[in-house]
Amino acid sequence: MRRLAPVALLLCLGSPVAAQAPRTLSPNDQRARDIFEQLININTTGSSGSTTVAANAMAQWLLRAGFPAADVQVIGPDSSKNHNLVARFRGPPPAAGRLKPILLLAHIDVVEARRADWSPSLDPFTLTEKDGFFYGRGTLDVKDGAAILVATLARLKQEGYRPNRDVILALTTGEEGGSDYNGVQWLLEQHRDLIDAEYVINMDAGDPVIINGKRVMRTVQAAEKVYVTFKLEVHNPGGHSSLPRKDNAIYELAAALDRVSAYEFPARLNEITRAFFQQMAVIQPGPLSRDMAAISGPTPDAAAVRRLSDASPLWNAQLRTTCVATELSGGHAENALPQTATATVNCRMLPGTPQDEVQRALIEAVHDTAVLISVVTAAVPSPLAALKPEIMGSIERVTKRLWNIPVVPVMETGATDGLYLRNAGVPVYGISGVFVDINDVRAHGRDERIGVQDYYDGAEYIYQLVKAVTSR
Repeated sequence: MRRLAPVALLLCLGSPVAAQAPRTLSPNDQRARDIFEQLININTTGSSGSTTVAANAMAQWLLRAGFPAADVQVIGPDSSKNHNLVARFRGPPPAAGRLKPILLLAHIDVVEARRADWSPSLDPFTLTEKDGFFYGRGTLDVKDGAAILVATLARLKQEGYRPNRDVILALTTGEEGGSDYNGVQWLLEQHRDLIDAEYVINMDAGDPVIINGKRVMRTVQAAEKVYVTFKLEVHNPGGHSSLPRKDNAIYELAAALDRVSAYEFPARLNEITRAFFQQMAVIQPGPLSRDMAAISGPTPDAAAVRRLSDASPLWNAQLRTTCVATELSGGHAENALPQTATATVNCRMLPGTPQDEVQRALIEAVHDTAVLISVVTAAVPSPLAALKPEIMGSIERVTKRLWNIPVVPVMETGATDGLYLRNAGVPVYGISGVFVDINDVRAHGRDERIGVQDYYDGAEYIYQLVKAVTSR
């Protein structure tokens, strides 16, 4: 699921967006467009589509570019219509001290899209170029990234480029749900050797950002919060509604939720969020800049933490674990006292936070033994990816050369397939190449789109970045 970096309240700084005037496409841009169009035109939803069809189509582009058939695999459980593409662009022959591969990752499944929900002139499964935009389901989340990766490897192969290590491409399924398995999870469990890498460049995060028509910054997602869900439940004997009891299950649950709402987890910075606020302090105006600088030091200023937490849900989510009620049910008849009342509370934990610690905090906040708190969906750890000079230096050099905007590390408040790889010990960096307008995010929604020129610029960015990290 493509998500944007936490950039609310940003200054409108940066270079202007390039004009999107019609032009004759270069052969490389034409190939990138053709790949993108074919991928968008294939339905890869969980209900009625097939990522196997899309994976086979992308495999053909690589084979035509000169990849050996043995290095291009469409793979998945035999009974599944949703397979993954795994391809290997080989570097030097095996030798002692050889560098480990780099993995390029994007998912090719998409969320549902009903034709009736889109504008009359747009079909979600037909790429439409109109008024400087590409429309179609997956244009933003995240078939643009998948198409760019295929175009990049095809271009490098045809140019005769020789990377200093193997480069692995994985186009996977199941990230958006609706599938009987998650592709990254399955590959790690069944064929880890095919995707094992020193680190991952994930196209499903770390979008470069446009605000009010200006390119403001290049984000790099190097951490993401960890998802865990709890159930709060209250049971009692109930009875007739004409004889109310003080221990009404709905009332007890409502009181418990009120206390959960009032509870705030302590603020904690990690390497990524501290670097994020340090960089943002340079971009932000006046008081915001001072507060961000004040919390990014060794001892965060408590008053500044409070002001930033209150200023934006995004800043607050960067600073602490959060828990919120998302579902509620109770009772069984309008004329009966409720015997059961339940609520779902979804928490997004800071990386490294134990699940038990959050559960204990909720129990203490609720402070009522009649309210049972249990785990519905357990946490899957997602460790930080260290901001290594090898990868960050390459990102900064390519960004400066092409766009001359700041590079800002971010922690994703949601989650991507990167969590499975991080949990398996492989660092993941979210680095999309395509600029996204923070005020026009249509992923998963009606008339999903990206800028035409933004797509071509993103293809060039990723091409140069892959060369930068494999040419030393």
